[in-house]
Amino acid sequence: MLKELAKSIREYKKASIMAPVLVSMEVVMECIIPFVLAKLVNQIKSGCSFEVIIRYGFVLVIMAALSLEFGKRAGYACATASCGFARNLRKDMFNNIQTFSFENIDKFSTSSLVTRLTTDVTNVQNAYMMITRAAIRCPLMLTFAFIMAFIMGGRIAFIFLIVIPILGFGLFMVIRKTMPLFKRVFRKYDALNSSIQENIKGIRVVKSFVREEYEKEKFGGAAEDVCADFTKAEKILAINNPLMQFCLYIDMVFILYFGSYMIITSRGLALDVGQFSAMLTYSFQILNSLMMLSMVFVMITMANESAQRIVEVLTEKSALFSPEHPVFEVKDGSIDFEGVSFKYSKRAERMALSNINLHISSGETIGIIGGTGSSKSSLIQLISRLYDATEGIVKVGGIDVREYDLDTLRNQVSVVLQNNVLFSGTIKENLRWGNPSATEEEMKEVCRLAQADEFIVQFPKQYDTYIEQGGANVSGGQKQRLCIARALLKKPKILILDDSTSAVDTKTDALIRKAFREFIPETTKIIIAQRISSVQDADRIIVMDKGTIQAIGTHEQLLETCDIYKEVYYSQNKVGEKIEA
Repeated sequence: MLKELAKSIREYKKASIMAPVLVSMEVVMECIIPFVLAKLVNQIKSGCSFEVIIRYGFVLVIMAALSLEFGKRAGYACATASCGFARNLRKDMFNNIQTFSFENIDKFSTSSLVTRLTTDVTNVQNAYMMITRAAIRCPLMLTFAFIMAFIMGGRIAFIFLIVIPILGFGLFMVIRKTMPLFKRVFRKYDALNSSIQENIKGIRVVKSFVREEYEKEKFGGAAEDVCADFTKAEKILAINNPLMQFCLYIDMVFILYFGSYMIITSRGLALDVGQFSAMLTYSFQILNSLMMLSMVFVMITMANESAQRIVEVLTEKSALFSPEHPVFEVKDGSIDFEGVSFKYSKRAERMALSNINLHISSGETIGIIGGTGSSKSSLIQLISRLYDATEGIVKVGGIDVREYDLDTLRNQVSVVLQNNVLFSGTIKENLRWGNPSATEEEMKEVCRLAQADEFIVQFPKQYDTYIEQGGANVSGGQKQRLCIARALLKKPKILILDDSTSAVDTKTDALIRKAFREFIPETTKIIIAQRISSVQDADRIIVMDKGTIQAIGTHEQLLETCDIYKEVYYSQNKVGEKIEA
């Protein structure tokens, strides 16, 4: 885990090394100051001149200034290293997520990935900051302070060693109790983020059904659940502080008692006042170091689970990848399914698609209809290799899709998904997702084909109109037409519309199909639709049910031979007659 995380340090290695080095120098200065002070106290006690006091004072000021400078520079290096490390960590995670297939995304869930990129990285960043500074400072301070205490106080310094077994046992018990709680609480964080995401995305539905209070109660319950687990974990972690204070104050009592006793009984020969004052200073340094060490321990305990969750994302490999010697050219838009069966997970009990055999010629227009859950979308997702077939072979241009370079294949297969989205930016910027180097004339041409130009020219800024996140400031039909135009701009050999004209009126739908026939005749077009009118002029229509192909034929052929198609057609026509009446 640590080895994987360390890869994200990169250009911040220097700052990560300098921070502990500067902290070490700061600690050395802080530990020598009490020693010099003890010497000064003894000099004053023996009746030294004012010049000696000035000399000692000058040395102490220089050492204090050096300690301050080392501390300042260490803080700067520490902040640079931890913030840079967190930036690289987020960048590396995001870059790896971009390589994920749909299968990988399904494994983690969107809300979990968001939590890992935000909360988990922040936890690891704070822990790294502690490690590069406090985790170095505390052990060094403890070591130097104990050595100096032994030099100044002799055997009396061994009193500090009494607390080690007690503290060790206490910390072990804290780890044992809190780690399961933190594992549980981060899973609940994922669920909480999922609830927020779902609520905000569906806020219009919530308001239209007046379910705000219900959503508040649901979110409040989830937040309370997270709070309860965190509180329980924090209560256990809080034992660290009083345990250390108890042990160290017991040490202080012993030092005060035995130190005073030695000074009085030996008349300052075994332990003098200067040494005793230095011992007290070192005692406070040890106390503070252990207190800080406790905080470091708490932070690392919390960050450990976050680090494991981050590494899961960093080490996840895409379920889909290009072969060692890929094909970089798609010859044409022909598509073949040969004995194809597919399921979304190895653990799934049944296939989403079963024994699909199909040949589509290049340039053909194919319609696909079927009820909800008939696996229409599953079928077309195998063409652009968003998923791999579980059994059988899918071919494009006569070649198995698994033999293509992924980018090459997907650039030649444009898919307008059922729930396609627009991104925040201008209409031009959204269209250029299809082709970054597209000219204005090319953009206008595809918008005319997709029947989007008619509403774009009505905007004051036309193609420079700003689209809000998710296309919130355009209608559903406008959004679909812009997404179709974006797909056309790729000039693909295969164009797939997955129910992507459902929000446009029948007249516009017909105009879009007419434009496809006239202007992109060589492109293979697959149209998934719920309306028979959207596919009835296709070269062939595929009827699907429960993951299998029930029938293939023209509109007229299916009306005669396919009961499912006939039932859908007449039910939709009857609805139309009632509306007209």
